Amino acid sequence: MQVMGISGMPGSGKSIVSDAAIEKGAIIVSMGDIVREEAKKRGEGSKETAKNLRAEHGPYIVSELTIKKIKKLQDEGVENLIIVEGIRSPHEVEMFKENFDDFMILSVFTNPALRFERLKKRMREDDSQEYSEFKRRDDNELGFGIGTVIALSDKMIINESDLESFSEKIDEFFTELNL
Repeated sequence: MQVMGISGMPGSGKSIVSDAAIEKGAIIVSMGDIVREEAKKRGEGSKETAKNLRAEHGPYIVSELTIKKIKKLQDEGVENLIIVEGIRSPHEVEMFKENFDDFMILSVFTNPALRFERLKKRMREDDSQEYSEFKRRDDNELGFGIGTVIALSDKMIINESDLESFSEKIDEFFTELNL
């Protein structure tokens, strides 16, 4: 079973890669979903739970819970490609590399102006219509170390054109992986 991570700034196109991977049989394990599951158990909001988990168990608890979930899938005999969404720090990458042979990171890059326009159209709960909020969110992501993760990724796809061109690049990548 191959395990890989997807990284990229908000609005870069990570979910499009994940959707394409699912169509090819991959399983997505979202670190954000891990937090949301814990929040539901605790009766808290996601942001509060993320903060509380880290205060209670250390800064890499979400990675540890994600690794535990993937190992459970392995124990159950899952052989599909597993994609981890939400990796933000170089230390998290190292944790995954220590636990899974041939772990790799695919990063998606899109310039900030284009990402902001896409996020305004996407209208997800955490997407801002104000550039100052967008910039603050980017600064938070960069503070976690996501810039280093992107810079040191094993493969990068640039997503600054149309959806069709991006989809072709994704298909080429998955063909290289024999997926």
